[in-house]
Amino acid sequence: MQRGQTRKHLIGAMSAAILGMGLAAAPAMAQQPAQTQPPIASPAPDYSNAQLESFVNASRKIAMISQEYSPRLQAATDEASKRKVFEEADGKMVKAVHDEGMTVDQFNGINQALQQDPKLVNRVQELAK
Repeated sequence: MQRGQTRKHLIGAMSAAILGMGLAAAPAMAQQPAQTQPPIASPAPDYSNAQLESFVNASRKIAMISQEYSPRLQAATDEASKRKVFEEADGKMVKAVHDEGMTVDQFNGINQALQQDPKLVNRVQELAK
């Protein structure tokens, strides 16, 4: 199912992006497992400031969504309830990315580049101020 795959990749990317930029992240996102292998060095695409600003704006919206939905997810008592809350949060996260003029793949691509390029991290942090 394509939507399910998008959700899986989007949620994982959100935590890394938000934590990597130093933006406020929800407790559930902070619990993501640490990367065990060093990233493979490859040249990062040359992102424009406009693309990075969209990424920052989407990340901020996602952080707020995560903070809103984390307590609801933790309070859910059964798998069906958890899945419903998770899917609702995911839909809002995907919409936040799209509202910034990005696709989930573009968002994830910037997130992956951030994990490999300290200079790009610095650029994003400057834009996030």
